[in-house]
Amino acid sequence: MRRSLIRAGMAVLGVPALAFAAEGAANSGGWIGPFTVIAAGLGMAIASGLCGLGQGRAVAAAVEAMGRQPGAAARIQTAMIIGLALIESLAIYMLVIGIILLFVQPIK
Repeated sequence: MRRSLIRAGMAVLGVPALAFAAEGAANSGGWIGPFTVIAAGLGMAIASGLCGLGQGRAVAAAVEAMGRQPGAAARIQTAMIIGLALIESLAIYMLVIGIILLFVQPIK
C-alpha cells in the first residue's frame, strides 16, 4: 500500500514537470508564478484559521472571566477588544504580504 502511494505521488509530481519541459526555454522562471499563488493562499489560510482559533479562545476566556467577576467586566471587555484587534492585525498583515506576493511577481 505504501509503495503504491509513493509511486502515485511521484507520478503526480513528475507529470507536470514533463508538461512544462515541452514549452521550451522561452518561458523562463515558470515555476515562480504558481508557487507564489500557492504560498499566498496557504499563508492566508493558515493565518486566518489560527487567528480565528485565537480569537475564539480569547473571547471564551474573557466571557469566563466576566462571569467570575462581574464587577470587572468593563476592564476585561476593554482588554479583550484590544487583544482581538491585535490578533486580527496579524491576519491583515498576512493579507498584505499575500497581495505583495501576487502583484510583485505576476503569474506568467
